[in-house]
Amino acid sequence: MIGNDIVDLETARQESNWKRKGFLDKIFTPQEQFLILNSEKPEIMVWNLWSRKEAAYKIYNRETKISGYFPTKLVCFYESANSGTVTINNTLYYTKTTITEDYIDTIAVSRKNSLNRISVLDTETKIFKDVGIPYIIDAALKSRIPVSVSHHGRFIKSVRIK
Repeated sequence: MIGNDIVDLETARQESNWKRKGFLDKIFTPQEQFLILNSEKPEIMVWNLWSRKEAAYKIYNRETKISGYFPTKLVCFYESANSGTVTINNTLYYTKTTITEDYIDTIAVSRKNSLNRISVLDTETKIFKDVGIPYIIDAALKSRIPVSVSHHGRFIKSVRIK
């Protein structure tokens, strides 16, 4: 399975005040808050960890059909700015994060080797939804292929596993 999330840093700066009282407590575990508050670039760390949680949540929601707002139950284990894992209810997801001047983009997968098989869909690809869960149709196999779609501010990205 696959999930992704993209954060437009310009939009995040305009719409979200991560420094406001209670914001970090509502979204991040104490260990994640420690990473944020001790980072050279705390704002980037906030959105890096947030995008990892969101990407993993998309897989969790697809697999369990459980939806809701419970960001502190999605726990990030930070290996580096570009990789780590997220757990929820004893389920582990692997993440790969890209950080640019304009956005932070994370892809999460349920199997680590899938990180080497990510394909970005072009904007012309027809994406269908079943109960809000996106997929494409493989015409040759006549089967559904799970995809993940994320958009924020100026950016949109759709991905699948090859």
